Amino acid sequence: MTQRTLLLTGASRGIGHATAKLFHDNGWRVITVSRQAFSPRCPWGGAEDHVQLDLGDIDRLGEGIADIRRRLDDGPLHALVNNAGISPKQPDGSRLGVLDTPYDTWLAVLNVNLVSTALLAKGLIGSLAAGKGAIVNVTSIAGSRVHPYAGVAYAASKAALLTLTREMASEFAPLGVRTNAISPGEINTAILSPGNAAFAERQVPLRRLGTPAEVAATIFFLCSEAASYVNGAELHINGGQHV
Repeated sequence: MTQRTLLLTGASRGIGHATAKLFHDNGWRVITVSRQAFSPRCPWGGAEDHVQLDLGDIDRLGEGIADIRRRLDDGPLHALVNNAGISPKQPDGSRLGVLDTPYDTWLAVLNVNLVSTALLAKGLIGSLAAGKGAIVNVTSIAGSRVHPYAGVAYAASKAALLTLTREMASEFAPLGVRTNAISPGEINTAILSPGNAAFAERQVPLRRLGTPAEVAATIFFLCSEAASYVNGAELHINGGQHV
């Protein structure tokens, strides 16, 4: 069988790292995108399957997309997982509200968390259509409610990303490309604030943080044939926090 190919943004840690490992362990070729250079400690692929790219630098995104196409060698792309995201904080680690968030922070967050997602999909739609691929956008529980730790720009970008997911699901489905979103809650990654663990014990019905591996497993499902009729959905991965 032809090896399937995943393009994963935000691959260097947390959910991205767990997702890359899971797909690699299941025989996929994993092309990773992050601001960091490829680390030889990663157990998948190699430097030839890593694109060092700052998704916030929209002016250079076209070059990055061209580089990705070269690595695909005109072959199909079977999955695109838009996991990259930034969530700026105050110097003391507290959230940035409307009154605290400057324009350049808004611009940086929206470019990384939202705009680059649309432009990547647009630039790679031919490869995705050739592979009858699946797109998974990583939203957040902060996109549907005021969160004590996630800032306003992050929350607004994730709410908009769900709307973008619906638009992509409608527009791309006739090409054979499915688009869905996952909405993680309190997941044990480096992006967490110091109080998240205690918050999860109080507010999450399962009374614990989620793990990156649990999120990765849901992403894998959405990219598999088991989810062949799932399109335009948002799957909550939050231990019941949204109920």
